[in-house]
Amino acid sequence: MMFGMTAAPMLTSRDRRALRTHVLQELVQLEGQIASLARSFDDIVAAAEQSNVDDEHDPEGTTIAFERQQVAALLRQARLDHEALRATLDRIEQPGYGVCEHCRGFIGVERLLALPATTRCIACAS
Repeated sequence: MMFGMTAAPMLTSRDRRALRTHVLQELVQLEGQIASLARSFDDIVAAAEQSNVDDEHDPEGTTIAFERQQVAALLRQARLDHEALRATLDRIEQPGYGVCEHCRGFIGVERLLALPATTRCIACAS
């Protein structure tokens, strides 16, 4: 070790277990969210097919097309988040998990619990 440099704290096996449990819980929640959003999307599409309303010119509120695209965007983001968490689950046991990809410092357990897929410490993320 070089003079004046200290090793970055590492995740303990207890930290890794807590993170793994947390990620698994988030995955279950996301799977429920994805299923719910997919049903909502399907319902909007079915309602649009059964209706002959000119929703593009309806002064009463949002259009069916807008609602469909809003739900589609939420569904797309939930699927991306799910994919990121699945990848995180694989990385948790790797030695580099919890180390900032930019400064090589410790990310911190609290930050990893809040954002398990993060690869940067709070200082480097800004």
